[in-house]
Amino acid sequence: MAPSGSRSVKRGCWRVLYWIPVLFIALIVAWSYYAYVLQLCIESIEDTAEKVVYLLVYHVVFILFVWAYWQTIFTKPMNPLKEFHLSHSDKELLEREDRGESQQEILRRIAKDLPIYTRTNSGAIRFCDRCQLLKPDRCHHCSVCDKCILKMDHHCPWVNNCVGFSNYKCFMLFLAYSLLYCLFITATDLQYFIKFWTKGLPDTQAKFHILFLFFSASMFSVSLASLFIYHCWLVCKNRSTLEAVRAPMFRHGTDKSGFSLGFSKNFRQVFGDEVKYWPIPVFSSLGDGCSFPTCLVNLDPEQPSSPTGSNLASKSAAEGRQFPSKPLRESQSRLLTSTPSWSENDSATDKDKKGASNPGVTIENEA
Repeated sequence: MAPSGSRSVKRGCWRVLYWIPVLFIALIVAWSYYAYVLQLCIESIEDTAEKVVYLLVYHVVFILFVWAYWQTIFTKPMNPLKEFHLSHSDKELLEREDRGESQQEILRRIAKDLPIYTRTNSGAIRFCDRCQLLKPDRCHHCSVCDKCILKMDHHCPWVNNCVGFSNYKCFMLFLAYSLLYCLFITATDLQYFIKFWTKGLPDTQAKFHILFLFFSASMFSVSLASLFIYHCWLVCKNRSTLEAVRAPMFRHGTDKSGFSLGFSKNFRQVFGDEVKYWPIPVFSSLGDGCSFPTCLVNLDPEQPSSPTGSNLASKSAAEGRQFPSKPLRESQSRLLTSTPSWSENDSATDKDKKGASNPGVTIENEA
């Protein structure tokens, strides 16, 4: 009992330590709000019109930034559906086998009815020993969260959360709005920063806040700009950070662009079809996170022509999943249409349904 209790205490301590980076960011943001609103706008700016405009724009950007940051932190990562978990009988059968090849035969039999097309570097079925499940495509086990995360990008200490399928859009908006937040502060604080050096400001406490606010915002702008540009590139290429480091392995070999469908389709896969939801930090990504259309034309001979994975999203809805995932066939055929549609009318929906009823198109791109 003692070792178990000590492990619990140790895990609790680590959980507290993981929140330190988030607390640091929260304190920086709280101070920046005080310095900009009170010390700069209210205390230092004399022009009323300028003061009102600055405060209005600032609060709009601030609310979007905090909202996106909150969503990125507290949106739970999505885990594989129960169809990817081994049954009790399969676990016992796997444990009885000592040879790796025999175990792979069992895993191949189970994976035959699942939409799994990626493999390990050795060509084996991707299996997680800790979670006892077959990993869906683009799914990885996070050692910090100790669970498998759908379309895992990376574990971010600044949000104390895994960035993956469920919150990648919110993470992108967090980077965008935090960069906009810093750039706005830098631009509007610049003239008063110059006045600091030219002795144009009165010798009060406000001028030191103005000085450090400019330095902090400009330095964060540089780091955030580089990170935001990098993730924009990943979205355009339809890659995760892990896939950029190590290309996914398919049956025909590694292919770093295996999931890329072109810029517009890659973008819509993350941000969704409805333009009105793009700037809002709410979940609107396409798909169910367990299967993704690919640009490959090589059919996988071990996979059925109509994988049962097409029903995974509807099953997840019945299980009360946290996010409104769309049926796999519908969302994938929407991505694979030759003419991008940005409208929300009924005709677009009818076209999607027709595409979903044509398995030949989807199978070719899934393989």
